[in-house]
Amino acid sequence: MMGGHAERKHSLLSPSGAHRWMACTPSVMLERRFPDTGSQAAEEGTLAHELAELKVRNYFYTVEFGKRKLTSAVKKLKESDLWDEEMMRYTDDYLDYIKSAAMKFPSSPHVDIERRVPLDRYIPHLPDEDGASGSADCILVGNGIIHVIDFKYGKSPDGRVSAEWNPQMLLYALGAYEAYRVLYRIQAVRMSIVQPRLSDGLSEWECSLDELLQFGEYVKERASLAIKGEGEFMPGPKTCRYCRARGECRARAEKNVELAFLTGTDPALISDAEMGDYLRKGRDVARWLSDIQETALKKCLAGKTVPGWKAVEGRSTRAWTDVDEAFGVLESRGVPQEMLWERKPLTVAQVEKVLGKKEFAEKAGDCVVKKPGSPALAEESDKRPAITNKVSAAEAFKEEC
Repeated sequence: MMGGHAERKHSLLSPSGAHRWMACTPSVMLERRFPDTGSQAAEEGTLAHELAELKVRNYFYTVEFGKRKLTSAVKKLKESDLWDEEMMRYTDDYLDYIKSAAMKFPSSPHVDIERRVPLDRYIPHLPDEDGASGSADCILVGNGIIHVIDFKYGKSPDGRVSAEWNPQMLLYALGAYEAYRVLYRIQAVRMSIVQPRLSDGLSEWECSLDELLQFGEYVKERASLAIKGEGEFMPGPKTCRYCRARGECRARAEKNVELAFLTGTDPALISDAEMGDYLRKGRDVARWLSDIQETALKKCLAGKTVPGWKAVEGRSTRAWTDVDEAFGVLESRGVPQEMLWERKPLTVAQVEKVLGKKEFAEKAGDCVVKKPGSPALAEESDKRPAITNKVSAAEAFKEEC
């Protein structure tokens, strides 16, 4: 039975949103006032997850789900407008990781794919919900270990997810422990997040069963507040990023306005320490302004009034009615064909996408040089090493001719 990613109904206090509702407990009930509109990126991720599930199921349960069924199911997925052939490569990377993880067990582990795990012991649920639960992408159990593996399809470096004390993964592990504790003796929990579209997209972490159960007690406290809409609002870049109330949340607005309009005192120049503090505190200001602009525009387009603002038509663009027909007309009127087309080489990434990683490495590996990226400011917790004058300012910020 397939996981049904697109149709899956999430619990109000779902593991996927735990990083938010555990930090900002009142946000759960607040955002229920707003519809879940979704996004193309989320739909693309759902499609990739469905493909990944098919491949893992075919590998571990070949008898029940053989090559013919896999081929047929993949063919249906390819009918989606969001299908991209690179999904095959990235889901292969995910499958390879799971194979490797399974082989590290002394004997073949028990494998569950898209397992719905119970969380009622830790998380309350609303009367109209069947119960608190979460669906883990892949769970391996054996030799006293529960190994939870999660597949992420995001490609933004800002969206890199760490497995260390990750509440979503820990909740899956708690649910898995409740499901398997009668059948298996569990001593430790491993958690892995696989983000194959990022060069550093693999994150692994392990904790003891005692640490996991201590986290479970903390979850109970936070969940009991969240289900009642109680506790303190804790706006911030991570907690607000996907909250549906982010454009109208008063706590977030007050925090960012206070920071944005904070006036300094003498001396005239801020210190390096103050600069670092402002950067840390102000990370959400620009994103907040963008979110309320988007919210205000939607209200104006819906016919509502946002005093002092209105929706207007943006800058218009021009396009050919039919490019082939238009170029034919231009050529018939004396415009040379070479003036209508330009020949541009594909980038390294584009050629790699066409050939595939393996063939690209074999045929073009010695033709590629990796140039250092422009200096970027990152928080101290970032895993990349610090640099000092490795790239000159003139080189890093020079304008293209």
